[in-house]
Amino acid sequence: MPTTCILNHYLIQYSFYQPKWRWTKKGGKEELWIERLAHYIVDDFGENAIMVLCVLKGGYKFCADLVDFIKVFGRNSSKYLETRVEFIRLKSYLNDQSTEDLHIIGSRDLSFLHGKSVLIVEAIVDTGKTMKALLKHVETFEPKMVKVAGLLVKRVPNMAESLTDYVGFEIPNHFVVGYALDYNEYFRDLNHICVISKTGKMKYKV
Repeated sequence: MPTTCILNHYLIQYSFYQPKWRWTKKGGKEELWIERLAHYIVDDFGENAIMVLCVLKGGYKFCADLVDFIKVFGRNSSKYLETRVEFIRLKSYLNDQSTEDLHIIGSRDLSFLHGKSVLIVEAIVDTGKTMKALLKHVETFEPKMVKVAGLLVKRVPNMAESLTDYVGFEIPNHFVVGYALDYNEYFRDLNHICVISKTGKMKYKV
């Protein structure tokens, strides 16, 4: 992966990683992958209002872009698709290692999900431990239905692709940052997705 130096304060601390953000439909028209996911979601949810549960902090940019496209499709269709966004903040990483426990920061009361059609939006799913725990917690509030949208799914042993109903990209097993994904709260401000280098890991390790 070629080194990039878009932000000077992160110089040489990451390697550029560029997923193929666009795909070509029949007829040659290009479409953003996130736009494609939104189209699938609108089709699947039908006339059900969507209760979006955005997993913070890493999921907020993906969620914002995804919801924008969902609203566009709703406006351009014959039906109004009501979309409400709520947030949940999780902590499951220390440095670049996923921990065993699900830590919900703030209230664990998700009773507002009862009877709703829920879309969980997460930026990245790797081992699936965090998502499994979150799904188990969400199900205790008896939603009408639950689906998961993940921008990135890592290729790891026993990968958790089956947990995600809508997948943007499948990526190698590297620790990625940018587009709101962080390493100990650093690198969220990058507009692109990168693999953090050993230099970056050492500098920002806690």
